[in-house]
Amino acid sequence: MPKIIFIEPKSPNLHIFTQFPLPRLGSFILGTLMKNRGWEVEILFEQNQPLDHEKIRTVDLVGISTITATAPRAYAIADKVRSSGIPVIMGGPHVTFLTDEAMQHADFVIRGEGEVALMQLIDVWETGSDYSQVPNLSWWQGQSIVHNAMGAFVQDLDTIPTPDFSLSSHLFKKVAGHQIIPIQTSRGCPFDCSFCSVTGMFGRQYRFRSTEHILEELRQYNDRKNYVFFYDDHFTANRKRTKALLEAMIREKFKFQWSTQVRVEVAKDLELVKLMKKAGCHTLFIGLESVNPESLLAMNKSQTLADIENAIRVLKRHRIHIHGMFVYGFDEDDWNTVKATIKFAKKVQLTSTQFLILTPLPGSAFYQKMRRENRIRLYDWNLYDAHHVVFQPKRFSFAELQHAQIFSHQKFYSVRESVKRFFRFKWLDLGLAHYARNLNRTWKKRNHTFLKVLDLLTPRSSAHITIDYRENIQL
Repeated sequence: MPKIIFIEPKSPNLHIFTQFPLPRLGSFILGTLMKNRGWEVEILFEQNQPLDHEKIRTVDLVGISTITATAPRAYAIADKVRSSGIPVIMGGPHVTFLTDEAMQHADFVIRGEGEVALMQLIDVWETGSDYSQVPNLSWWQGQSIVHNAMGAFVQDLDTIPTPDFSLSSHLFKKVAGHQIIPIQTSRGCPFDCSFCSVTGMFGRQYRFRSTEHILEELRQYNDRKNYVFFYDDHFTANRKRTKALLEAMIREKFKFQWSTQVRVEVAKDLELVKLMKKAGCHTLFIGLESVNPESLLAMNKSQTLADIENAIRVLKRHRIHIHGMFVYGFDEDDWNTVKATIKFAKKVQLTSTQFLILTPLPGSAFYQKMRRENRIRLYDWNLYDAHHVVFQPKRFSFAELQHAQIFSHQKFYSVRESVKRFFRFKWLDLGLAHYARNLNRTWKKRNHTFLKVLDLLTPRSSAHITIDYRENIQL
């Protein structure tokens, strides 16, 4: 029986989900397809287990999936595997957009969605026929790289198998006694925010699985012992289908608690919000992005500050927790934006908050803009995790933008704010604040050298806030 191992490399740096690692679903879907066609399959999720290179050397093929932040690690693994004479297939967002770079470390790259392409690639592999007709495939023909044409997106998502998580022996860690189960019900996003690469990867057409197909997957899990995270980039993009799914979950009498990602306009449909709560919604992850109206307009977010305020008000009224994500670094941002954002986040009492640094991810319109303007200062992909500044912002110095993020986390998760959460009996908020405060301290220690380098890269003439930012912002 031929054997393939899929590898998801570990993240190089700390982030807010470091203690709650979850794999992306691509490797598990592809692994399930390979198992169904008779191959022996194993998936190595490096975040939870060290790689066994002796085991890897016994397989016929290795597949590696990577995002931008894990690309250097992915390339290092690929180089070592290929040195043993084992062919490597790479996939994921980063190699989709920077394919020629990836091909220096791989035998094949599958760009975009991989289900159809991988099955056709294996057909050719098993029969020894021609690679030129495999959609989405980049491959070596002698000393030249050939990029085959892109195929159509999968329209019927029900044809994609439910991922078999038993293919990995080290996968989930329990959180508060529950295992978190990742489930994806849709692909694509009808919006096209300038800093996002989702539409480049999965398109703007919103495609979704049938309600019954999703229910079949949910029925596999104990609803008392498992917590569901719906991986959709925009869970409520089609409100009619979302309501149908929620109503079906309620009829099934599932007791799952679950989380997902939505946009602020979800709050404009009260029927939808009530159904979400009744169906077990615990926390919504929302890209609030900015309280600066000019920044919201520039990023093509299609939302206003009034929309943000309304969403928070409505969701809190229905006792749904909110993890709000803000991004600093747009050309319209300055220290007044930072001050306003921190004040806003504290005033509306979000359950938890991330203050992220705008990052020019390959595949996004923002990446292309920064390339054209020659403003990308660092091309170390390890740093492309929205926690490190890598480009030259317009109204901050290089170091100021980094300090703005650190300072925001310090203020939102301060001991003083934790005392307020204690007297409001917000125990979840309090626990998350303690976790985030420790994580922020650990991040600064581990990135001490990086922070020093940023200060060295910042001209003294523009470093006035880098040193005295605490004094310059009175909150």
